[in-house]
Amino acid sequence: MDETAPSTEERLVSPAEIARLAGVTRAAVSNWRRRHSDFPTPASGTGNSALFPFREVRDWLESQHKGQKQAEDAQLWDALRNAYGDRIIRGMAAVAELLADTEHDGPGGRYSELDPQTVELAQGMAASSAASEVVSALATRYPQATRRTASDSATPAGLVRAISRFVEGNAATVFDPACGIGALLAAVGGPGARRFGQDSDPDAARFAELRLELELENARETEIRVGDSLRDDRWPDLTAELVVCHPPAANADWGREDLLLDTRWELGVPPRAESELAWLQHAYAHTAPGGRAVVVMSASAAYRRTGRRIRAELVRRGLLAGVAALPAGLAASHAQPIHLWLLRRPAQGEESTGAASIRLTELTTADPDGPLEPDEHEQTEIAPIDLLDDAVDLTPGRHITGAPVDYPTEYETAHAELEQALGALVAALPELAAGSPVADAPQVRVSELARAGLVDLSGEWPVSVSDKLDTDFLRGFLLSPHNTRRSTSASGTFRVDTQGARIPQAGIEEQRRLGAAFRAVADFEARTKRFVDLAERAASLARDGLATGALAPKEGSVEAAGETSEDDRGVGHTE
Repeated sequence: MDETAPSTEERLVSPAEIARLAGVTRAAVSNWRRRHSDFPTPASGTGNSALFPFREVRDWLESQHKGQKQAEDAQLWDALRNAYGDRIIRGMAAVAELLADTEHDGPGGRYSELDPQTVELAQGMAASSAASEVVSALATRYPQATRRTASDSATPAGLVRAISRFVEGNAATVFDPACGIGALLAAVGGPGARRFGQDSDPDAARFAELRLELELENARETEIRVGDSLRDDRWPDLTAELVVCHPPAANADWGREDLLLDTRWELGVPPRAESELAWLQHAYAHTAPGGRAVVVMSASAAYRRTGRRIRAELVRRGLLAGVAALPAGLAASHAQPIHLWLLRRPAQGEESTGAASIRLTELTTADPDGPLEPDEHEQTEIAPIDLLDDAVDLTPGRHITGAPVDYPTEYETAHAELEQALGALVAALPELAAGSPVADAPQVRVSELARAGLVDLSGEWPVSVSDKLDTDFLRGFLLSPHNTRRSTSASGTFRVDTQGARIPQAGIEEQRRLGAAFRAVADFEARTKRFVDLAERAASLARDGLATGALAPKEGSVEAAGETSEDDRGVGHTE
């Protein structure tokens, strides 16, 4: 349990939770806040993100005679949140174990940590309905929880529904390498399908496995394994007819340096700042011949320059079956519109370049709560050759003839992503202080390290194969001016001659310290490239939107022309 979690009296509640407490809609709570001057003041946040002291809300509801006895599932949820705080998913797993009556953990099983009142409440709910309904109610509440809105373990119901809409057929085997609490695995696949998953959170993995066992009575086999799917694939030999994946939020530290030679990168090694493309290829690697993969991607992954090569390979090999642009608000980790990339692995004996067309679907302006059924103007079939230009832009709206470009939404998306990328860019630049010159320090040739069995030179970049040498330290010095100068070609380009390069001699701790700094610099460089891509996209949208009249300057946001001299603007001036 989380001993530091706030008590029920001290915790904060959102407007949605107040609605559940009172048994009314969120609109009713909004009306109370406007009409009643004595309604509790938010402790933090504004609007729908406001948080109110639970004790004050409870007292106000009682004074206004607006409260009602909490539903049993709300009581169970509050009991778990009070006991576990931000680790409520551990409590959910404990309840699922209790209701599944698992015996492999014996009397000391995880559910033994539940307090007697919670056990009685959960068992009573299961007795009056079913264990599966209790677990399903917890799974439904989890993505909506106040402090879990950006959780990688929660795929919101709207996104689950959207993915289910684009999944074809009744697959006999389903795999989700980032399954969280199992929402996608529970929603797709045919009757009796075998379902497998992996997640880095052991509590989420345990809950997902028990949830599938309880909710899917006809499931032939379910198994969820624990581990980081990119760094530690626990299903190396598994292929499935359908692979679904809602990857964790983009993260530059996804293990690229350790995975450069990984066989999963059929389409090219993913750039450091493109973890989404790593997850995409991981999902495809687990797709059986003739099978399909559906992966949630950010809208910017469709056009970022750093991912162009991999996108081109997807299209050129005929592996991309479609891209669907979905409305904003479906994924908590993406406040802006998101895409679904639909992949298909060729069947046995089928040519890998046999795709005749790629289906593009534009639904960014659709109602997120609606059926998400595109009309004839919102989708098109496009020949792969028409996508293979310098940009390889997979954004559906760019290719659907007659479909109006939603400049306000796209520009808002680009603006938000640019703002987020700028903050991450500044934070990624490491703080460095004055150091000691290494020019006179003892050095060793990389070729000598290779002969000694400390370095593997067979890949794109040298890799340490010894705990006496740090790979990031090695690569950092390979890219130093000393080593690049000695290998500058006549054309003016820089190449690294690893055989003749030298690196300083240093102890392993010093190597790791410097290696971490070199890795931070490389991360900064990768983020810089992504920032440039986003900046160019925002500028293009702004220029086109202003030129067509779809966008207009906000009052006071752009300096009046008369306040800037022609000399300062660099126009209209001649000698």
